[in-house]
Amino acid sequence: MSRFTDQQFLKTDQYRDSSNLDARVVIHRRFSTNPYGWFKWVFDTLLKLPENARILELGSGPAYFWKENINRIPEGWNITLSDLSSGMVDAAWRNLVVTGRAFRFKEIDAQSIPFEDETFDAVIANHMLYHVPDRPRAIAEIQRVLKPGGRLIATTVGKNHMKEMNEWLERVSGGKLSGMFSLPFVLENGTEQLKQFFDHVSVSRYLDSLEITEVEPLIAYIHSGFSASDLLEDERVNLRYELEEVLKEKGRIFIAKDSGLFEAIK
Repeated sequence: MSRFTDQQFLKTDQYRDSSNLDARVVIHRRFSTNPYGWFKWVFDTLLKLPENARILELGSGPAYFWKENINRIPEGWNITLSDLSSGMVDAAWRNLVVTGRAFRFKEIDAQSIPFEDETFDAVIANHMLYHVPDRPRAIAEIQRVLKPGGRLIATTVGKNHMKEMNEWLERVSGGKLSGMFSLPFVLENGTEQLKQFFDHVSVSRYLDSLEITEVEPLIAYIHSGFSASDLLEDERVNLRYELEEVLKEKGRIFIAKDSGLFEAIK
C-alpha cells in the first residue's frame, strides 16, 4: 500500500500532529506569487450557500482554512470540522477555540461518515481525497450526507504541481524517488471519479507559483514530506548544495504550482 493512502501511517506518522503541514504552509504563505490567497479563493466558492448552511469538512487538518477566513463566516453557519487523525482534530480545536466562534470537532474516517442522509448543504475535502484508500466509497458517503442541491468542494493538485521539486528529489536520489508523486486524485482525473456519483461537476484552477529567496524554508518543506526518510544523508547534502547554487545564480528558486478545486452538485 502507498504511504499516501496508508491510514495507519497517516495517523501515527505523517499527520500525527500539525508539524509537517506547518512547514509546508509557511513556504506557500511567504513565497507564493498570487496575492489573493489560496484559502480566500477556496472560501469564495462557499459564499453561495444559505445563511443557515450546515457544513462538514473532512480532513480539516489544523483548520488553517477557517482561521484564515474567520471574519468572513456567516453567523448562521453550522460547521463541523473532522479529521482521521486525533492529533489534527486537537490542532484544529486549538487554532479555533481562541476565535470565539462555535465549531464542532469530530474524528471521522471519510469512508464511513457518521451522519444521517441529507444532513449537509456542503462538504469540503481540502487536499485529502488522494489519501483515502477506498475513494469511491468515500465519495458515495459524501453524496449520501449531502442535501439535494448540496455541494462537494474538493481541492487537489495537478500532475505538474511543484514539478521542479519532484525533479530535484528524483535526480539527487538517483531515480530512487521516481514516481513517488503520482497521486490517485488530481485535477486531471478527478472529474471522471466524481461523475460516478454527481451529475454536475466543474473544475477551477488557481493560478500561482513560488519564487523562493531562502533555502532553509524549502529544505524544511522537503524534510516534512512523505519521501524525506528515503533520502540518504549525502543526498540531502547534495540537494541543499544544488538549491544554494540556483539561489546564488538566479536570486530566486522558481517552483510551479498547479492547484484547484472541483465543485460537485447533488
